[in-house]
Amino acid sequence: MNDHDTRFLQHAIALARKGAGLASPNPMVGCVIVRGGEIVGEGFHQYDLLDHAEIVALKSAGEKARGATMYVSLEPCNHKGRTGPCTEAIVKTGIAKVIVATRDKNPNVTGAGLEKLRAAGIAAEVGPNDIELDAQELNEAFFHWTATKKPFVTLKSALTLDGQLALPKQGKGKSREWISSEESRAEVQRMRHASDALLTGIGTILADDPQLTDRSGLPRRRRLLRVILDTHLRLPAESHIVKAADGDLLVFTAASLKSPGARKLQSAGVELMTAPSRGAQMNLQSVLKELGRREILSVLLEAGPGLNGAALSAKIVDKLFLFYAPVLAGRQTVPFVRGPVAMPRIRAVHYRERDFGGDFALEAWLQNS
Repeated sequence: MNDHDTRFLQHAIALARKGAGLASPNPMVGCVIVRGGEIVGEGFHQYDLLDHAEIVALKSAGEKARGATMYVSLEPCNHKGRTGPCTEAIVKTGIAKVIVATRDKNPNVTGAGLEKLRAAGIAAEVGPNDIELDAQELNEAFFHWTATKKPFVTLKSALTLDGQLALPKQGKGKSREWISSEESRAEVQRMRHASDALLTGIGTILADDPQLTDRSGLPRRRRLLRVILDTHLRLPAESHIVKAADGDLLVFTAASLKSPGARKLQSAGVELMTAPSRGAQMNLQSVLKELGRREILSVLLEAGPGLNGAALSAKIVDKLFLFYAPVLAGRQTVPFVRGPVAMPRIRAVHYRERDFGGDFALEAWLQNS
């Protein structure tokens, strides 16, 4: 491996990111084909277009692929799915060398693609550790879903420095000020775009009447699924989120689906599904299992203190993304978490800090076992 190899692997990962919103439920994959130090073909995967990134790049390169080096963000597949194995296509085109950013972490797949290429006389290598970590993070939701059949959950919140989700109101009848910066809010839209579903509780809907849509302006192959936990089915039919429902609003409840209120919501285009609950608390594992069955790989949790606390207590949160604004609320308004049960001790496996227009964000991957 040299600096050129690293640069082309990073380019393959950058191409893969273009598949956000377009590749799921498949992984995001980018591929670059290089001959004589120049890129002769490249591409990324889009689910609806069928071709995997390697095939897109090979078609782009044509005859120039012979004797070239292929850089791909994920180990090429060696099994037949909706398309044939990428390894067979790579062998047929005369690629001399393949360098991957990371192996496929699916235990039924990992290493098989590289072994197939080596058996055909193609040099096949894995990139350096730092590149591998970047590539694995890119598809952390896909790897998590293949291992558990449940989505990867990111809990996102914007907080004051003293841990409040909202600033005090400045006067009667006035709305609260934004906590986070414009740059932070733009990042939230990017996060929504990269997610398959957004999960919230009925408390957030009743308090804020939000739409919870993907307003990034970026293309996506399927709508962001908006999921509400509403034990007693209090969701108002006149709320913004119901009025905007278009096959993209799912409500889990413990209430009867035959009530007049339920029928009214269903006629407005809301999908209702019963889920087990204990008191007012929905069974979150059951909810995730259903979402996983629907091939929802990633969930962005945007909720209030009650659901935040319940999700952390149930250990369903895989990652925290907390935006901190340089301001103090000065008193308790809306705390980050609240619940009747003491929180279990949860440790971060690793974390990093990021800056967004005067805010700083803490991104932390949690150890839930």
